[in-house]
Amino acid sequence: MAKKEKNTPENIQFQKIISHAKEYGFVFPSSEVYDGLQAVYDYGQNGVQLKNNLKQIWWKAMTQLHENVVGIDAAIFMHPTVWKASGHVDSFNDPMIDNKDSKKRYRADVLVENRAAEYAKNGENDRSEALLQKLGKLQEEENLDGIRDLIIEENIVCAVSETANWTEVRQFNLMFATEIGSVSDDASKVYLRPETAQGIFVNFLNVQQTGRMKVPFGIAQIGKAFRNEIVARQFIFRMREFEQMEMQYFVRPGEEKESYDYWKATRIKFLEALGIPADKLRFHDHIKLAHYANAAADIEFEFPFGWKELEGIHSRTDFDLTKHQEFSKKKMQYFDEEVEDKDKKRYIPYVVETSIGADRLFLAILCQAYTEDTGVDAKGQEKTRLYLRLHPVLAPTKVAVFPLVKKDGLPEKAKEVFELLRYDFETVYEDRGAIGKNYTRQDLVGTPFCITVDHQTLEDNTVTLRHRDSTEQERLNISDLRVKIGEAVSLKNIFKALR
Repeated sequence: MAKKEKNTPENIQFQKIISHAKEYGFVFPSSEVYDGLQAVYDYGQNGVQLKNNLKQIWWKAMTQLHENVVGIDAAIFMHPTVWKASGHVDSFNDPMIDNKDSKKRYRADVLVENRAAEYAKNGENDRSEALLQKLGKLQEEENLDGIRDLIIEENIVCAVSETANWTEVRQFNLMFATEIGSVSDDASKVYLRPETAQGIFVNFLNVQQTGRMKVPFGIAQIGKAFRNEIVARQFIFRMREFEQMEMQYFVRPGEEKESYDYWKATRIKFLEALGIPADKLRFHDHIKLAHYANAAADIEFEFPFGWKELEGIHSRTDFDLTKHQEFSKKKMQYFDEEVEDKDKKRYIPYVVETSIGADRLFLAILCQAYTEDTGVDAKGQEKTRLYLRLHPVLAPTKVAVFPLVKKDGLPEKAKEVFELLRYDFETVYEDRGAIGKNYTRQDLVGTPFCITVDHQTLEDNTVTLRHRDSTEQERLNISDLRVKIGEAVSLKNIFKALR
């Protein structure tokens, strides 16, 4: 693989976004005072609010807009047999390969996929597709030697040493293991969950029976998952500790295709409603299906570092419930009163899954929102304006309130406006610095509205409302602010787009 240029426009843009995320309180390297921990990050004051907004909108879109979808919050620790039943103990592996000269470790399949992406970028789509099909066949056969031969055949080299002096390919299990209780032995070994889906499957009957749920119905969950990623990269795109937002939709056998198509259309519509343009999203249908699936597709987003998976939609058949029935010896069947054929009334439901990483969605939204506009200032000089073009519903802060000057009773009046709004919206008050600099600071964190209280406010109770994207200003009565801002930041703006 050719060595990637460090100063490509895409790389420069991504580095700007990473720097911006740290400088303005969105994402910090974890334990930074101790030089950090690779592939682990902390969300700052603005980042946690943005991420919470995304999670809240996803949760409501799933459970509030669908009468037959409910939520749970399963524990991170689960009985170890869960992971034996799901196949994670035996087969949750990545094929790893090392370059002997640089000592740098890579995922072998990713090296080949990156080469295929290069072909596609150069317009060699047939060559790219053929390479991916060859890789898929080798993965299906679990032919590690064949994958190494493919890497050598393609003359893929290490990006650091620029040599093809590769080790053998070997499998590496991604689960974190620990002990539970006071005795350290095999009986006390448990795992940090590598996915959240199994917590839904083992609670299938609990939710169905206590909620009197009728098929089709879904169970949604937001939660942490952990994977010992050896090749973690691209900022928060791939981390060892991350958060998933998943929904498992239980359907009658034979009706999974209809639900699969419905959720594909619904999920891409959701992403567009958050402000991601349609031309930045695409479906990638899986050529090689996982052993549990009969259909699978990824929704990919065009990050600055290329098209990458954002969300997966999978038709998982009855694999998971069947496996848990087999290992637990507990029936995972559903009795369907609406089925006329008495021999078919009792069955193990099929499952359609939607799964999106909260961190990847956060990164996609941040990449999309990062905006540099070039214009001409009042002196006729070229000037670049930087701001985050976040959907108003997503913005960490919805409105900022400033007094024009810190005297003449303006701070006191501005405080009144702040108190009026703070119980309805995420609101900040600032009385330091010039108004122009205050506007700029709020632009950089994506605040959609700024309110300035000036001397005219004391006369007629009106204020200046500034709009982030256009920088236009309008004069409004203080009594109209809640309605004006409320209309812009209402969840209805997103939910209407999902109808």
